[in-house]
Amino acid sequence: MATSGADRTAARLAAVPGIRRAPTSKLEQYMLAGFLDPATCAALVEQIDRDVRPSTIADPNGDEAFRTSTTCDLNHRDPLVSTVNTRLHDLTGIPLKYGEPLQGQRYDVGQQFKAHTDYFDPHGADWETYCAVPGQRSWTLMIYLNEPGAGGATRFLSTAKMHQPETGKLLAWNNVRADGQPNADTLHHGMKVRKGRKYIITKWFRERPWPWAEGELG
Repeated sequence: MATSGADRTAARLAAVPGIRRAPTSKLEQYMLAGFLDPATCAALVEQIDRDVRPSTIADPNGDEAFRTSTTCDLNHRDPLVSTVNTRLHDLTGIPLKYGEPLQGQRYDVGQQFKAHTDYFDPHGADWETYCAVPGQRSWTLMIYLNEPGAGGATRFLSTAKMHQPETGKLLAWNNVRADGQPNADTLHHGMKVRKGRKYIITKWFRERPWPWAEGELG
């Protein structure tokens, strides 16, 4: 955390004009309306629609309906994606090499991601696969790209807070506590879309550098 600067991210976010912190001590959570403009959101939606694949989970639990969305691995070489990615790193103060590539997610009617955490279970079967090199996820930044007709809220179970999709709104939270231990109070549910579609992009940050190919960050 200290090496990446993620231990200073909360203070950095708190100083951003217009940002709001969730009134809880259980997690560091911030909301910022209008982080992305509608035109940028629409362009990202187009990219997601073009390249979606079924979403997956790290440690399958036997529930085929646990995560039913689709995912897009956004092209980090695309100028728009690169610009958004850099803005998110600048916002957090975490250097580029500590970030996963941006992903987009699409939820159709009835699709959801049941209650889960974004950090990896240190005792999970896929810990070595996903975390041996870059380590744990320190922060999540998520941006809503549109507003579905109904449903699609993000519900945090420990606080009972429901975050409704708003075009361009950013939601940020810490996945690990100050002592480096996973923060179980970040358990959240991507609730079912009832009408229309929901689009988001998600940015995860790691404890150690992401294993980028040489020259990818140039």
